[in-house]
Amino acid sequence: MSTPEAMRKQIRREAQDILKKFSASLESVSFREKPLGDKGGGYRREGNGASTDERFKEIMFENAPNKQEDVILAEKKSW
Repeated sequence: MSTPEAMRKQIRREAQDILKKFSASLESVSFREKPLGDKGGGYRREGNGASTDERFKEIMFENAPNKQEDVILAEKKSW
């Protein structure tokens, strides 16, 4: 039976081998830029973003049942 330290070293070597093989396989992948069109895909051009209602934040906080200062408190996985 191997010691815990020997097992860690073996796992570390195996992980390094896997990463080396993976990175070597990524070297053969080629990326090309696709122009944007009606079909979508490719890279998007960054813009200034959409404009929103200036009262959006105020309205959101008015509708939030639980809030604390500048944060809306919400339940997590309660359903």
